[in-house]
Amino acid sequence: AYSKALAYALKVCDELAVTVDVEKDQEWISKLVLSTIGTKFSSRWNDKLVDMAIQSVMMVVETTPGGMPTVDIKRYAKVEKIPGGELDDAKVLKGVMFQKDVTHSKMRRRIENPRILLLDTPLEYKKGESQTTMEITEEQDWNAMLRLEEEYVENMCKEIIAHKPDIVITEKGVSDLAQHFLQKANITAFRRLRKTDNNRVAKAVGATIVSRTDEIQESDIGTGCGLFEMRKLGDDWFCFLEECKDPKACTIILRGGSKDVLNEIERNLQDAMQVVRNVVYNPKLLPGGGATEMALAVAIRREGQSLQGIQQAPFMAVGDAMEVIPRTLAQNCGVSVIRTITELRAKHAAAAGNGEKCHVGVNGITGELVDMNDLGIWEPYSVKVQTIKTAIENACMILRIDDIVSGSKKSK
Repeated sequence: AYSKALAYALKVCDELAVTVDVEKDQEWISKLVLSTIGTKFSSRWNDKLVDMAIQSVMMVVETTPGGMPTVDIKRYAKVEKIPGGELDDAKVLKGVMFQKDVTHSKMRRRIENPRILLLDTPLEYKKGESQTTMEITEEQDWNAMLRLEEEYVENMCKEIIAHKPDIVITEKGVSDLAQHFLQKANITAFRRLRKTDNNRVAKAVGATIVSRTDEIQESDIGTGCGLFEMRKLGDDWFCFLEECKDPKACTIILRGGSKDVLNEIERNLQDAMQVVRNVVYNPKLLPGGGATEMALAVAIRREGQSLQGIQQAPFMAVGDAMEVIPRTLAQNCGVSVIRTITELRAKHAAAAGNGEKCHVGVNGITGELVDMNDLGIWEPYSVKVQTIKTAIENACMILRIDDIVSGSKKSK
């Protein structure tokens, strides 16, 4: 009977749910995120955080071959926390940034529409894997050997320069000689960038990371970036790659007074982003404020009347249990619980009798009954359904254990 009630509850949820278009209904989603982070520490900057969360998630949404959206917040939406400044300076970049300075002081620090090449090979002379000893008998052999090393680096640089990039970013080192050649060709170079950052740059500017310099193709070079600029924030230089066309990765810059403030705001922002992500995966919303639970309770009771025999009682019990949420809300507000709940039940029953959707719930501050549409309190469908499933399944699990298993030994 419990699982029957679960199946029926999910069906009612489905009927109650409001489907939103993720890209067009920004207003709905803002309402939804607002009701999630409204009570957190960052609630003073709510509107700002909500916009940032929505922007960043929308940027990293990708569609899999099966047509399902995937959102990898952890990998592609990086939060950079920089102490100092005001929270109002926080923003979502249409692109990426990382904390690195150019390798050579004479390299360009601002380029519009740069061509970006990403490597994961070192631009320096390779040392052998095993230890080798060389005996040199004549003087010119030594020069020849040095020249070979230089030519090797020069060839690598020539292969890079042939494709005319403006910026070269590598995950490994860049030797002084290579810096010299690149600087002569008016190319800006960055070295020892983290693998994760490099992946993000690749996603943002539309480049492919190349492992060998002799395999570079035109298609590997990223041209999606509109502006490259070095800027100083606090004490450090940061490299900004901004104004990208259709970036699939972004950086969120948070500024604030101290590390603790930043960490707290980052956590709040993560919560907001997870909420947006849930809606992208399943674009349905349910009314909050106990409205969904009350509608379920009424619907389950009506359905329970038609059941016969032993199944009726547990089926109805699920309906009674659902009323806990609106009841607790009413208790918290300090209003007369019995009156409020009876009134709410009557409204839902009347609407159910006419076959209408009813979004009336308890206002958590005043304790009055209001339509959740007007109050703007919504919850993601996937979260609400998951809580109902978990609750009922756990109840079934507990009921399956007939006797109480006691871990204590009998006292003799």
